[in-house]
Amino acid sequence: MLPFIRSDLAEFTAYKPHPSSDTAAAVPAQLDRLDTNESPYDLPIELKQKLAWTYQQIIETNRYPDGGHETLKKAIAEYVNESAGVSPSLFTSANISVGNGSDELIRSLLIATCLGREGAILVANPTFSMYGILAQTLGIPVVAVNRNQTNFAIDLTAAQSAIAQTHNPPIRVVFVVHPNSPTANPLTPDELAWLKSLSEQILVVIDEAYFEFSQTTLVSELAQRPNWVILRTFSKAFRLAAMRVGYCVAHPEAIAILEKVRLPYNLPSFSMAAALVALQNRSILLESITQILDERTKLITAFSQHPALQVAESAANFIFLRLQANNSDLQATTLNNLHQQLKNSGTLVRAISGGLRITIGSPAENTRTLEHIQAALENIDAQA
Repeated sequence: MLPFIRSDLAEFTAYKPHPSSDTAAAVPAQLDRLDTNESPYDLPIELKQKLAWTYQQIIETNRYPDGGHETLKKAIAEYVNESAGVSPSLFTSANISVGNGSDELIRSLLIATCLGREGAILVANPTFSMYGILAQTLGIPVVAVNRNQTNFAIDLTAAQSAIAQTHNPPIRVVFVVHPNSPTANPLTPDELAWLKSLSEQILVVIDEAYFEFSQTTLVSELAQRPNWVILRTFSKAFRLAAMRVGYCVAHPEAIAILEKVRLPYNLPSFSMAAALVALQNRSILLESITQILDERTKLITAFSQHPALQVAESAANFIFLRLQANNSDLQATTLNNLHQQLKNSGTLVRAISGGLRITIGSPAENTRTLEHIQAALENIDAQA
């Protein structure tokens, strides 16, 4: 290792956004990418044409982007109020910060709260791995508790015990996803009550990346809870994963701090233009949600009828599929076998936390997924 690099980085493994496709094997002619929770639908051609016109006629590539994001933040605030069913003036641009994906906002929150051994973070695994990865890259300790293996609820006894213990540094941030990834379950009333009970000395970060699919938001709680921050993204329901636009909603004082620590000109002009177009045409883009939810029901119903499979209810645009097995070693071997066979047949899903996280795709993709899983399980049975 190079002598000027932090010694602890030798222990880290780089995050691979597409681990399922990291293979030297021949790529099948038909590839269904159901491993990253993206929308199966691209932007409509008329919106792409509008963006192309904006790039040609409006954006000056020799000029830096709007570093304050004011136009975009106003549009986001309008959408937040509308989608939460609150007063049109409850949240303004002063309640919004915009990032290069939610990852940048997570990193900014960590810098603002825990850097310099001032705090640790608490996560409940399995959950979105970037909370822990970003914390570790900054030298911030991560305290992890488990989830119930049946319904994936947070072990609140363990979580409260971790908060109460004397840590050096103390836990300063709690990260939760609503609904959680990879398990797709929303926060329970007990979990929500626990979050509300936490001291205002602790920052509560609620990641609502899948809000448009769950249609359940905690935004209205922010007016009474200055220690809460809600994260959202344009990468999922708004179909802009390629543009890397995330945002958070919080108390104006928290937003002011985030503005201090974020990089200048952090969002390209074209990404901002795409987010604005998406918001202006949200009724068109969000029409696809109904079909995605219908397809989700179809997959859950089909998987539930197979004796070898165990599938949980989902409040997101993906499902978490596990195998029924008494022997954990056998289960892991079979899962790896299933995952590999799916990849070989052209269905990319995410193998994680003892299960498969499967993004809801288009009807054709979902039909192929069902066929490929059925064929793979028959293969595995024949080999047993």
